[in-house]
Amino acid sequence: MIQNESNLQHDLSKTIVAQATPIGSGAIAVIRMSGSQTFTILKKFFKNKRLETAKSHSVLFGNFVDSNGTVIDEVLVSIFRNPTSYTKEDIAEISCHGSSFIINQIIKILIEGGAQLAQKGEFTMRAFLNGQMDLAQAEAVADLIASTSEKAHQMAMAQLKGNISKQIQALRERLINFASLMELELDFSEEDVEFADRTELVNLLNETNTTVSKLLESFDTGNAIKKGIPTVIAGRPNSGKSTLLNSLLKEERAIVSDIAGTTRDTVEEVFILAGMEFRLIDTAGIRQTDDVVESIGVQKAIEKIKGAALLLFVFDASTSTVEEVQSDIEKYRIPNQEIILIANKLDKISPAQKTVFESLENMIFISAKDTSQIDVLEHKISDWASQKMADDILISNHRHYEALQKTKVSLLQVLQGLEHQMPTDLIAIDIRQALHTLGEISGIISTDDLLDNIFSNFCIGK
Repeated sequence: MIQNESNLQHDLSKTIVAQATPIGSGAIAVIRMSGSQTFTILKKFFKNKRLETAKSHSVLFGNFVDSNGTVIDEVLVSIFRNPTSYTKEDIAEISCHGSSFIINQIIKILIEGGAQLAQKGEFTMRAFLNGQMDLAQAEAVADLIASTSEKAHQMAMAQLKGNISKQIQALRERLINFASLMELELDFSEEDVEFADRTELVNLLNETNTTVSKLLESFDTGNAIKKGIPTVIAGRPNSGKSTLLNSLLKEERAIVSDIAGTTRDTVEEVFILAGMEFRLIDTAGIRQTDDVVESIGVQKAIEKIKGAALLLFVFDASTSTVEEVQSDIEKYRIPNQEIILIANKLDKISPAQKTVFESLENMIFISAKDTSQIDVLEHKISDWASQKMADDILISNHRHYEALQKTKVSLLQVLQGLEHQMPTDLIAIDIRQALHTLGEISGIISTDDLLDNIFSNFCIGK
């Protein structure tokens, strides 16, 4: 059985305090305090006789005073008694007026009373250390705060509820069963007995490897939801790329001109569609040019195309040929990239010309200036994104992705070891390693450095 390797030195005996709402002036601010001395410290400065007897999840009104009895502010104090709080410790959340002077005075007074200023992510770290949540769930808290779209919010909530953790734990438990039997075999090595059925183990390893591979494959999608789906508008000069960008954004964001080569750098904007965030990137028209500046723009356009999950390839239907469009796509497309071909300037072509282009796969006809046809494009984009992101469990965290990659390597090494009838002790090492890397995801296996690195990315007060 693998043991937790963490030698955590975080001092949970201290009572910590910090502002939980964003820094700056506002109507109200919330100051959070957590630890065993929370209510002992608070009663020195918060004047309400019911404080000591108030039940958890209740709210009290009273004056907050300094050590001389001078009233600093009228406040509301929310009471959360252990273990039914965010950190599983006693917590008080003080809602005061949003003056920076009042906030700083209250925090200063509480520190003078025995509290200690909290570090970044320290409240959530305590929730993890006290068993309120595992590490994957703790990381979901940061993702939830940072979410900027409905889908990113839904994904963070699913992780916070433990969807990923449950699947990882199920994989570990099945592997632990076999690891235990193999360890037992090592104890009886002189008697040459097998407690672990090798055929059953191979089946389990293949099933586990399939699950791990599926999670790894979901990373591109999960990361795109988290950071915004990289969507590039590309095509030849004067095809209508900038007009399309402006139509999708419903504002004049990019310069539109009949002069070829107007766009020389990328123009990037965030675009929310059907609850998903798209990082919409307009690029320079792709062509051979002797203009040094324009050629740099063309090269940047090609680089952006290579990093796009979705490519909106625009062409002028009135001047282009099917062969030219096919040639451009084959030249720049990358594997697993969704491409929507957009035949622009529908108003300038005849029905016969339109029929010629209808042979191309996954394409639509628009006039970028006609918003009714832009709606058709939006539906096509949202349908693609919804299908791609239909999985209940998506990996969006780089740390989880790296741990799963290491797990996959260990699983393949176990399978190879079994195939070549390697000694049990060598096979057991690779199983232990797979268990170790899976355990790192949920925090069953953790170190101080790992935790400090994760929680240092949180905001103070969370």
